[in-house]
Amino acid sequence: MSRIIDGKRISAEVKERVKNEVARLKEKGITVGLAVIIVGDDPASKIYVANKKKACEALGIISEEYIMPASTKTEELIALIDTLNAEKSINGILCQLPLPSHIDEKLVINSISPEKDVDAFHPQNVGRIMTGDYDFVPCTPAGIMEMLKYEGINVKGKSCVVIGRSNIVGKPMAMLLLHANGTVTVCHSRTQNIKEICKNADILVSAVGKAGFVTADMVKDGAVVIDVGMNRENGKLCGDVDFEEVSKKTSAITPVPGGVGPMTIAMLMCNTLTAAKRQNNVKR
Repeated sequence: MSRIIDGKRISAEVKERVKNEVARLKEKGITVGLAVIIVGDDPASKIYVANKKKACEALGIISEEYIMPASTKTEELIALIDTLNAEKSINGILCQLPLPSHIDEKLVINSISPEKDVDAFHPQNVGRIMTGDYDFVPCTPAGIMEMLKYEGINVKGKSCVVIGRSNIVGKPMAMLLLHANGTVTVCHSRTQNIKEICKNADILVSAVGKAGFVTADMVKDGAVVIDVGMNRENGKLCGDVDFEEVSKKTSAITPVPGGVGPMTIAMLMCNTLTAAKRQNNVKR
C-alpha cells in the first residue's frame, strides 16, 4: 500500500517552527513583515492572497496588502515596489502572478530587491540557486524538498524525473534535486519517449498542469510520485497524476488537494522569516 504524503500535516509543523522563531525575534525587538501586491481582480489570485494573509496572521508575521486596479501601468507598480524596497518594516515583497498582459512582468520581478524577493524569481536569486549558494528558493520546489526530507526519502543517487520546465517549478526543482545528489532528467512538451523516461524514475515530479497526464503505465513499482498539478475537472480539484491507479504502484505519493499545495505557503513564510533574519544580521 502506498504511503500518502500529508502536506497539511508537514506544513503545520513547518509553520509552527516559523511561529516560534518569529516570537523569538519579537523578543529581540525585531518584527517580520511581508507585503503582497495584487494587480487586477483575478479570482484565483485573490484566494491565494487571502490564504497568505491568514497564514501571516497565524504566525505573527505582519502582512500588508496592496490591491491595484487592472489598469495599473508598469511604472506605477514599480514605483510602489521601490517604496517597499526602502521600507525597513517590510522584509519580503511578493507580487502575485500572473500580471495583466500590458504590464512588463520581467521588469517588475527585476525591480524587487533580491534581499526581499521571497518568491526567489529575481535573476540574482535564480543564479544563486544554480550555484547552490542561496537564501531563497521558489516556494513550491522548496516545499517538495521539505516533504522528501520529512518523509525520510533520500534523493542521493536516485533517478529523478521532473515533468515541466517552468521558471517557477520545473527548473528550480531540477536544480534542488541535483544539489541533493540526484541524477536528474527534465521532460517537457518536446520530449520524445516521455513514458519510457518516466518509467525509470525513482522520484517523479509532475508540474505540467494537465489532469490525468501521469498514468500508471508511466510509473515503475515503488516510485515516489510528487504531484504539483492544480487542475479542475468536472468542477473538482485534481492533480496531474491519475491518483487512483498510480497510487497502487508507488511507495509514496502526494494527493491533490492536501499534498504540495499547503507546503507552498508554508515555505513562503520560511522565506519571509529568512529575509528578516538576514536584514537584521541574525544568525541561523
